[in-house]
Amino acid sequence: MNRRLLPFFGVAALTTLLAGCIYVSAPRPAESRLPPSPDGQVAQTTAPSSTATPLAPTPAASSPPDADALDCGDGSRTVSGAEQSFRVTGTCTELTVAGSALRVDASAATVGTLRISGDRIRVQVAGADEVIVQGDDGAVISAAGIGRIEIEGDRTTTEAASGIPSVTVRGHDNVVRSGGGVGSAVVSGSGNKIR
Repeated sequence: MNRRLLPFFGVAALTTLLAGCIYVSAPRPAESRLPPSPDGQVAQTTAPSSTATPLAPTPAASSPPDADALDCGDGSRTVSGAEQSFRVTGTCTELTVAGSALRVDASAATVGTLRISGDRIRVQVAGADEVIVQGDDGAVISAAGIGRIEIEGDRTTTEAASGIPSVTVRGHDNVVRSGGGVGSAVVSGSGNKIR
C-alpha cells in the first residue's frame, strides 16, 4: 500500500467514526396498529411524545360514612379521645364519653346511663335514663326525656324534648331545659338556669 494513501484512509476512518458519535436523532412518536375494523380499514393510533403531561392520579375512594360507627351491642361502651367525632348505635346499658372537644351522635342508640367526663363534649341522644356530666362547656341534647341529670362543672347545657324528673347541679352558669318541665331540682352555684 502506498504511504501517501495511508494518512488519507486514517483521516477518512476518523471522520466517519466522529460523525457517528455526534449524530442526534429526534424522538419519533411510536405507532401502534389496531386490528382491522369490520369494513376492512386499519386504524392507527399515535402514542404521545415524551413531552406529554401525565394524568393526575385518581384520588382514593373514601370510606363509607358508617365505617366509624361504634356498636354497643347489648352492653357498655367507652368513647374517648380529643377533637374527634363518633357515631354510636345499639343498646348501651352505659355509654361513657371521656376526653375533650368530642362530638358523639348516639341518636340511633338506646342509652341507659350516659357518663361524660371532660371539657367541650357534645352528645346527642334519643333519650337516656340517667345523664352524669363532670366537666365544663359541654352539651347534651335528647330527642326524648331524661330520667335524671347530674351536672358537676361549669357552662354545660342540657336539653330534653320531654320531661326531666330529677336535676342536680353543682357549678356555675349551667343550663337545663325541658320541653315537658323539670321535677325536683337541687342546685348549688351561681348563674344556673333550670327550666
